[in-house]
Amino acid sequence: MPLSFAQPGQTGVIRRITGRDEARRHLENLGFVAGEQVTVISELNGSLILQLRDGRVALDRALAARILVA
Repeated sequence: MPLSFAQPGQTGVIRRITGRDEARRHLENLGFVAGEQVTVISELNGSLILQLRDGRVALDRALAARILVA
């Protein structure tokens, strides 16, 4: 399921990042890599605030849709 469909409080494990190489590299540099756990903290107008490792990251819906979680 794409991360953009997750609800606040939901936790998942990143399975795959889709899209062009440039977008994948950008997300990987932010810490979004396969096997990492990610939790949705909040959602506002399609943008997500996510807990990843020891920090929080905000993503718009388009980037969140590239992250597939289980």
